Amino acid sequence: MILNKETAQKTAALLLQINAIKLQPQNPFTWASGWKSPIYCDNRVTLSYPTIRNYIRENLSKQIEEIYGKPEMIAGVATGAIGIGALVADYLNVPFCYVRPEAKGHGRQNKIEGHLEKNTNVIVVEDLISTGKSSLMAVESIKEANANVKGMVAIFSYGFNTAEENFKNANVTLNTLSNYEMLLEEAEKSKYINAEEATLLSEWQENPAIWGQ
Repeated sequence: MILNKETAQKTAALLLQINAIKLQPQNPFTWASGWKSPIYCDNRVTLSYPTIRNYIRENLSKQIEEIYGKPEMIAGVATGAIGIGALVADYLNVPFCYVRPEAKGHGRQNKIEGHLEKNTNVIVVEDLISTGKSSLMAVESIKEANANVKGMVAIFSYGFNTAEENFKNANVTLNTLSNYEMLLEEAEKSKYINAEEATLLSEWQENPAIWGQ
């Protein structure tokens, strides 16, 4: 879910502008899962652009406060959302931690890095939502630490039906600054893609597992 269409359009435009998102429907990427994809998204690129990272930091923070009020803690999902999560926590002036996909193999073998007290109300920050599985694993880790996850915010979502189902089944609220629908709208409007390419991109979202085979 997005809260503000204007913010969603501007976020999409900024991500395209700095090549944090690349669209190549005629020459698709191959994801680690083996899926053929006409889009590649790496929102960590935003950290290299102060004006853009500040825009994202401020709007994620405003979204959090609008939906949940001021949180007690921000948790970033490693590794992609460590940077933006820390920026959001700094903007809101609240504590920060980050969650690893699995426990560290040495030292204290932490899965959560930072000081997270029991019963703390936490907002999880992500950079990108695909199926949502890795994001929801981070939520489970926080719950296992006896803290409360109030919800999750992210910069961008591919808008897969499976992600919507996964978040619904986990009873976790997700809100994003922008999404795939807004991206395609902005990309076609700015002539980044043509109408034929927009159709290919829409078809991918409907069934990404078999697209391009």
